[in-house]
Amino acid sequence: MFFPSTGGVAWLLVFLGNPGLKYEGTRHNAGFMAADALAKKLGVSINRARFRALTAQAQIGGQRVLLMKPQTFMNLSGEAAAQAARFYKIPPERVLVVSDEVSLPVGMLRIRRKGSAGGHNGLKNIIAQLGSEDFPRIRIGVGAPPHPDYPMIDWVLSAFRDKDAEDMAAAAQKAAAAVECYITEGPDAAMNKFNNK
Repeated sequence: MFFPSTGGVAWLLVFLGNPGLKYEGTRHNAGFMAADALAKKLGVSINRARFRALTAQAQIGGQRVLLMKPQTFMNLSGEAAAQAARFYKIPPERVLVVSDEVSLPVGMLRIRRKGSAGGHNGLKNIIAQLGSEDFPRIRIGVGAPPHPDYPMIDWVLSAFRDKDAEDMAAAAQKAAAAVECYITEGPDAAMNKFNNK
């Protein structure tokens, strides 16, 4: 599963969220939080506007990666991801997507090689735009709404508070480490290290 670098970009790292100050620190922006944590670790700034996203290039394990924070809003994330994938001729199995997940407790990670959208509109759009479900994803738990009648849209656009905010900050660091592990050691190692821990 190790892909040698061909001089171009070998991996797309697509972190999901909504652009703008209004959405900073909300559950739906767990992906953006992980992006910022990874960028800091790699010593880059995700600030170059390309492919309807803010981007940065970096090296992980000797491979060139493109970090992306789509600026299309969540439900059209695939438009940014697919543009970049076409430009760099990157197959779905090297488009690693990091998103929020309401069915996991706050801070828990779940890594999968591929799969359905599971009701997540950002993932749904990426599947539609790439024409494939066969892309790896790291889902970051943001917790479920407090009761069944609570509107999901209000929940995912609510901000993390107190202990949840602390757990989320730690989860962003953990997700950044999981991205690096997935690329350098492969999916099995990443799943063994980070799933359900």
